[in-house]
Amino acid sequence: MVIPTYDEADNILSLVERVLALPELIHVLVIDDNSSDGTGDLVEERGNEESRLHLIRRAGKLGLGTAYLAGFRYALENDYHRVFTMDADFSHNPRYIPAMLALMETHDMVIGSRYVRGGSVTNWPMHRRLLSRFANFYARRLLSLPVRDCTSGFRCHSAAVLQAVDSFGIRSSGYSFLEEMVLRVSRHGFRIGEIPITFENRTAGSSKIDSSEIYRAAWHVLVTALRPSSRTIADRVSQGKSSSK
Repeated sequence: MVIPTYDEADNILSLVERVLALPELIHVLVIDDNSSDGTGDLVEERGNEESRLHLIRRAGKLGLGTAYLAGFRYALENDYHRVFTMDADFSHNPRYIPAMLALMETHDMVIGSRYVRGGSVTNWPMHRRLLSRFANFYARRLLSLPVRDCTSGFRCHSAAVLQAVDSFGIRSSGYSFLEEMVLRVSRHGFRIGEIPITFENRTAGSSKIDSSEIYRAAWHVLVTALRPSSRTIADRVSQGKSSSK
């Protein structure tokens, strides 16, 4: 389980304990971006007592996408077969993890989705709901993504996916990393599943996303959609076969 953090001292240990208490044997890796509230210190102290809790400290706030990549690299180097990502603020409830693991038996990547049948969002103001809905519609249409919730960070990936799709080549360091990751996984022909979750707005700490990040994400999705190099080799081979008939 990869959990990026920045100033999440109010949440992180409670979340970690909930994950570690699950019947599945899950290891937790916290990627802390030099939190000013002692988040990294709390994790380090607990990790001295818990062998399944690990910490990577980074020099500053380097972005969500790069935190995921640090977690992916750690997982591949240490031979983990499946890699989860989730938010640190309890918006992603650990109770869904067993169902996600079960679906991974027949899929290569599973997303905890707010927008499939049975999914929902609680305690969000209307403008946040509309913005999230539009962001998903925008990314799905421009990138032809085959999922309902392409901006959810609650995911499970197989190691085979991480090795095959060159996630380390993704250009975005922010939230649009999520859309581009779905794009790459889909275009490589991997099976993506979604399970419904209730997204619960944080009750402690403060949100880290701001308007500038939203604009950067929208721009990155547009650039990705227009970039010829975003096509996979399989796309080009398929087009070549069609033109030769």
